[in-house]
Amino acid sequence: MSLTGQSNFRDVGGYKTKDGRKVKRGHVFRSGELPRLTDEDVAQLEQLGIKTVVNFLTVVETESRGKDRLPQNVREVSLPIETEDGLAAAIEEARRTADFSSMPPSINLEIHRLLVDNAREQYAALLKEIAQSKEPLVFHCSHGVHRTGTATAILLWSLGVPWETVREDYLLSNKYREAEVKKRLAQLRVLLAKKQNIRPDEVDMTNIEAFYIQKGEYIDATRDEIIKQHGSIEGYINQGLGLSAKEFNSLKEKLLQ
Repeated sequence: MSLTGQSNFRDVGGYKTKDGRKVKRGHVFRSGELPRLTDEDVAQLEQLGIKTVVNFLTVVETESRGKDRLPQNVREVSLPIETEDGLAAAIEEARRTADFSSMPPSINLEIHRLLVDNAREQYAALLKEIAQSKEPLVFHCSHGVHRTGTATAILLWSLGVPWETVREDYLLSNKYREAEVKKRLAQLRVLLAKKQNIRPDEVDMTNIEAFYIQKGEYIDATRDEIIKQHGSIEGYINQGLGLSAKEFNSLKEKLLQ
């Protein structure tokens, strides 16, 4: 399905696991921010039966971007994710000013590495929310890419979905956000050209394009960091996120068929 006000809204279900099972559809959805939903979009969320929205945005981001538009009686769970070095704030400022000079392409791998540690509390809370929720749930950050992409990768990988498939799901953001990203890149190019007093075709877009167009190696950095620190996704779920065997089994029972 697609929403007019959020192109990167999608079901995380439908994927096959290595042991032949499948992740159930209609239970968990991933998304970008939801302030610009149309009335029809809100009606679609209601039809999906969504009763919980987990939001990874910081207070500053929410103040800047606006509150989510949601159906009535939806429970909102705020789990703001900010790295220890203030990276989320720096990225928000770069988006606002078009100054990505301090954001080299390698920063995208670093974001995914940092999230493994810095977002442990939030990702643990998300998995527990999913396991305990009796009705459909959606989780999101700003674009549904870095913080949400990492959360989705952890969820799918822990359920037994092959990493190649996890990576493919991550890269689908490029497909769903293609028109939006193309428009935004054009805006940033014009803004930078004016700031630098050069022609738009002379603007160096390397850092900006690296941030807005995802590569598989970005999410691979999450996998590599988890293996480096905990040896396996199971070790990360247990030791890193602190989920008990009972909690993890509840998650699998809920989402696998």
